[in-house]
Parts: sequence; structure tokens; C-alpha cells
Amino acid sequence: MRTYEIATIPGDGIGVDVTVEARKVLDAAAAQHGFALRWTEFDYSCERYSATGAMMPEDGVAKLAGFDSILLGAVGFPGVPDHVSLWGLLIPLRRAFSQYVNLRPVRLLPGTTSVLANRTADELEMVIVRENSEGEYSTLGGRHNAGQPGEFVLQESVFTRVGVERIIRYSFELARTRSKRVCSATKSNGIIHTMPFWDEIFELVAAEYADVAAEQCHIDALAARMVQHPDRLDVIVASNLFGDILSDLAAAVTGGLGMAPSGNINPERTHPSMFEAVHGSAPDIAGKGIANPVAQILAATMMLDHLGEVEAARSVNAAVEKVLEEGRVATPDLGGKATTEQLGTAIAEAL
Repeated sequence: MRTYEIATIPGDGIGVDVTVEARKVLDAAAAQHGFALRWTEFDYSCERYSATGAMMPEDGVAKLAGFDSILLGAVGFPGVPDHVSLWGLLIPLRRAFSQYVNLRPVRLLPGTTSVLANRTADELEMVIVRENSEGEYSTLGGRHNAGQPGEFVLQESVFTRVGVERIIRYSFELARTRSKRVCSATKSNGIIHTMPFWDEIFELVAAEYADVAAEQCHIDALAARMVQHPDRLDVIVASNLFGDILSDLAAAVTGGLGMAPSGNINPERTHPSMFEAVHGSAPDIAGKGIANPVAQILAATMMLDHLGEVEAARSVNAAVEKVLEEGRVATPDLGGKATTEQLGTAIAEAL
């Protein structure tokens, strides 16, 4: 029997609640499709930070390196600043494992509605390809003359030719499997160095893909298009910051963050990839049994697909759509009264 070693980091808040359900669904899919998932749980979290002063131990990255994949729950809790939790866990893992692609598919699922009026599912499906390892999320810079009238800060962005070219090329390869359309998010009319550099590389790569329609769009205009004409978008490639913003906007117009999965992908498969829901840890509802587990289940489905268990991934997606379309078992955010566990169980049983 095929067996995959999976590291799971439930994290904080509802991350713990929804990860239990994702594991339940995946174990059911594995049993149905003739493979096994061997789970190893790690306590890397804000709770651990509060107790030890670190989100993960010094050898935390090394402990995860040998796994086939990582399923991550939401991270964040009151009392621990967001930059501490982010730079203490998520970003170090992304960079140590060269997970330079952040893949965020967004679509309007059956049984859910969009905040956009009169939009159908075929008009609300796109994927954001976000550069995940450099760009605007950099530690270069500093704060100077703190507390003085002349206080100032510097925050440097880092765009390398290798980093920009590989993420853009990934988006074109992905587009070839979809609608053969790529839109690049830029702001070269206002950001004088990094964005013209990004645009130049986009044009060079686009020239190698004559079969793919390529366009560049300023980030502000692209955000407006996502709301006004989402049907004109499919694959969007963006820098770290722009991709982060656009993917949350895309999720909001296709049913909300509670339905949106993501993958931190190492395309070369030299390191484990990591999959997570887009939503946060929502500590105000943690442990109450009302969190929607769909985003985490769909993130786990992306993990199955990445592992090569394509049929199992399809069956889980179909089960999610079936349960949502029927609407009999739905958490409060979906207009129902079901618990997190009940929705997870219904999806597992629908396989």
C-alpha cells in the first residue's frame, strides 16, 4: 500500500478544530483509494510561543524536512503580535523549503453565494499565483532615531531575476492547463525600480508562450476588474504583497475566506510543500464547534493532488460540492446550524 508521511501543524484557534475534520476526510479518501496517510503532529503555535518564547524549536525545520507534505492550521492568537507568529513559523518554513509558489485557487462553490450580484459559478473561478519567497516581504531595512522628531523607517523589497522569472513561468505553464490566459499584476507607473523589472521579465517569458494570451494590469485597476468583470480573469501572477492582497479579495467575491484553500508549493519537489486554509485562527469562536472546515478540507485536497493522488482529490472535491449543494448540513456561516464536526463527517460520508 502507498503510504505518505504527513506532518500536521494544527496551530491556534480554529486551526485545531478544522484540521481534525480535514484529517478525517482525507483518511476516508485514502481508505477508498488504496493508500495510507501516516500523520505526525507538531505543536508549533502561538501557544508554544507563550510557553517557550519560540513558535517552533531550533530544529523545527529539520524535523519537518523528511515528510512528504505538511498540513498547516491557522496560526495567531491574542497577545502574540502577528509579525512574531508569521516570521517565527510560516515564512521560515516557506523559505527553508523553497516553497516559492503560493497557489490560491478561488471559485464559487455550490450552495454558496457571492457578494457580487447575478454572478454564476463559471464567472467566478480563477487562480492567484503569488510569489512566495521574496519581494516586498523582506527583513532588509530598519527603524532609525526612534522616538525622535526625525524618526524614520526603511523597508526594502528584494526582487531577483531568478525569483521573478520562475514564478512567471509557473503561471504560464499553469495557464496552458486552463484557459491559456495570464494577467500580471504590476504598478510600474508608481514603483520605479521593482515593477518595471517585473514587467520586463514578464514580457520576456510571455514571448516564449505564443499560445497563451498575456496582459499586464496595474494592481488598482486589477482589483476593480476582479469585482466588476471577474469573468475576464483566470490565472493571475503577482508579487508577494500584491498576490496576498488580490487572493483575499478574490476569496471575498467567491464566497468568503472560509471557503478558500492555498498551497505553498515547491515545484521541484526537493522539499515538502505545505497546504493551509486562507482564513485566520478566529480565536473568538475556537472550540465552539461552529467553524467552517471546508477551506481546510480543500487545502488538504490540494495536498492529495500534489502527492499524485489525483482521483482521491477529485472525489473529495466532489463530496464537498455535493454536501454544500444539498445544504442539509451547513455551519452557521453558511446559513445552517451544523457543527464543525457534523460538516466534516457529512463530507467524509459523501465520498
